[in-house]
Amino acid sequence: MKLFAKISLILALVAFAMPRSSADTIPQDDAYGVFIPISKYMASGDAEKLSAWFAENLEINLFGVESDSSKTQAKRILARFFDEHAPSSFTIIHKTGRANMKYALGRYVSGSENFDVTVFVSLSDGTYRIRQIKIDKAD
Repeated sequence: MKLFAKISLILALVAFAMPRSSADTIPQDDAYGVFIPISKYMASGDAEKLSAWFAENLEINLFGVESDSSKTQAKRILARFFDEHAPSSFTIIHKTGRANMKYALGRYVSGSENFDVTVFVSLSDGTYRIRQIKIDKAD
């Protein structure tokens, strides 16, 4: 139920933030491909390669602690998370969005621990960049 509430809130926020013009839409086949390398680097716990997809400034939220971070700070935060919670797997569960903003919900597994991960990306200068990563312990 908690996951459903999170998804509903995120969908509502995305719906209000998106332009309404059909000219702003991007074909889903092209737009969601950004999550392929992001998933790969999450699954391998490679903060260095994942950081190549970061915006210059982004929001990192680990276990409810929010941090507006530079690309370098975010890379250090995620490297520490990966060190403390070595990845067993990462799977995208759901992808959605509109126009120039997409998000994916994923499941990060570290040993016997499961984490819910939300990744927001937006289009800037023709390239998708991660604007927010949120990681919470799964229920």
